[in-house]
Amino acid sequence: MTAPLHEPTAQAAPSAAEEVAAVEGKAVQGRSLGRIAWERLKRDKLALFGGAVVLLLILVAILAPFITKLAGQDPDVHHEDLIDPLFSTPIGSYGGMSGEHWLGVEPVNGRDIFARIVYGARISLLVGFASAMVAVVIGTVLGVLAGYFGGWLDAAISRLMDLLLSFPQLLFIIALVSVMPNEMLGLTGTGVRLFVMILVIGFFGWPYVGRVVRGQTLSLREREYVEAARSLGAGRFYILFKELLPNLVAPIIVYMTMMIPTNILTEAALSFLGVGVKPPTSSWGDMLSSAVSYYEADPMYMVIPGLAIFITVLSFNLFGDGVRDALDPKGSR
Repeated sequence: MTAPLHEPTAQAAPSAAEEVAAVEGKAVQGRSLGRIAWERLKRDKLALFGGAVVLLLILVAILAPFITKLAGQDPDVHHEDLIDPLFSTPIGSYGGMSGEHWLGVEPVNGRDIFARIVYGARISLLVGFASAMVAVVIGTVLGVLAGYFGGWLDAAISRLMDLLLSFPQLLFIIALVSVMPNEMLGLTGTGVRLFVMILVIGFFGWPYVGRVVRGQTLSLREREYVEAARSLGAGRFYILFKELLPNLVAPIIVYMTMMIPTNILTEAALSFLGVGVKPPTSSWGDMLSSAVSYYEADPMYMVIPGLAIFITVLSFNLFGDGVRDALDPKGSR
């Protein structure tokens, strides 16, 4: 006789208590708005690439003395022995590029282009970031006041914005920088010009930030949480600093990332026109201005600073677009 087959034993269904325990065992993690924005930003490869280049440029600007020392070059040292005495152009191909001078040398004086590009990044990024900060601070304060209080204050600030936006910014900066003294507030020479450029570019840039902040404030002041804070007896300044400003951080950051490349281009344009920083201070715009006379005999002298400006502005724009999409995914391009 054959032995009876053993039937598989049926497993008991988990009880309700066991299901609840299993669910509770899986920790549900909350995500902050910053983490959500970071996860969105990580999916944008172009934005990450732009951010990496921006970070690299900032490190290059900060470590400029160490980098040029490591390369064995100085931005102010002349190498006349590398210049053709007849044509005043670098000896050798591609503007005198070699193992010692990676990007070649300048016509006439033979200064190392790599060292001057590295030091020029300091000027461009300093003006770009500092003037953007000036514009953001002024624009945020006046935009919030205009949007929240309204009335005559809103009308006065709005008309001031319209007046500044109608001003020929570049022409006014050229005129103002041209008449600045060589000494002011303890600064001399290039320091005075940088200080004036930062203040003037930032002053003429704040209306763009102010209009955005004013529009956002007009919308936010009607939200339920603002009405709730007001009904609980919160003062105006408490509502401004505790309820409105934290919700304005995202658009302010986005607009600041878009302003920096514009300010960098403005500084390059001023230096190109001869009213920015003066030699021997390194500036990409001044290098482009000097290259105009030699672009046929030494095209690399124009290409290299032009590429530096192009890569910097493009990287900031790519990163700014990614930050905007990460903080405001419903917004349209």
